[in-house]
Amino acid sequence: MTAQPPEPSPRPARSGELRASHDDREAVVERLRDAAAEGRIDLDELDSRLGQALQAKTHGELAVLTADLPRPNSPEHQPPLVLKGGMYGASRGPGRWEVPGHVIAHGGVGGVKVDFTRVECRLGELTVEAYGETSGVTIVIPDGWAADTSGMDPGTGGLKNETTPARLPGTPLIRLTGSGGMAGVVIRHPNRREQHKLHTNPTQG
Repeated sequence: MTAQPPEPSPRPARSGELRASHDDREAVVERLRDAAAEGRIDLDELDSRLGQALQAKTHGELAVLTADLPRPNSPEHQPPLVLKGGMYGASRGPGRWEVPGHVIAHGGVGGVKVDFTRVECRLGELTVEAYGETSGVTIVIPDGWAADTSGMDPGTGGLKNETTPARLPGTPLIRLTGSGGMAGVVIRHPNRREQHKLHTNPTQG
């Protein structure tokens, strides 16, 4: 009597084939509604995707419905970073920090400096809204990043753009908006002293 070969064990389901729960479907429904409120999808798309989400049976079917939307924890979904100069000024950088899609800087009485030289930013574009006010705003971007200052009102203090137009692939474009106010806004690449610090302490921050 010949021995029967053992029956193959069930193949583990891939993550996309796993069955979706009511909570999984509801989470996707909320993301779709948020996307419509932000103008990322129109109402017809929303109705269509909501219907598919409510009928989806697997994680894979749900994933398709949000594949072209930013992840909830991605920089696009983070609230703007607001920096206010106040009496003593304010700064962000040059250490490593998480960059949202929108930065707002008010120079105030003490001034503001925003330094992007050590950050890792995967955004294609980044909006910096700068208001020079009394003491000005300085923005420092790495070599290879580029800036679009066409949306900036120079005000009485003016706008000084010392960046180069050459933009390396994979780097964000800084869209600068706001007003120079009385003290003005400066956007530039690292100066000689800052470059020296970058080379001597490349992992600082």
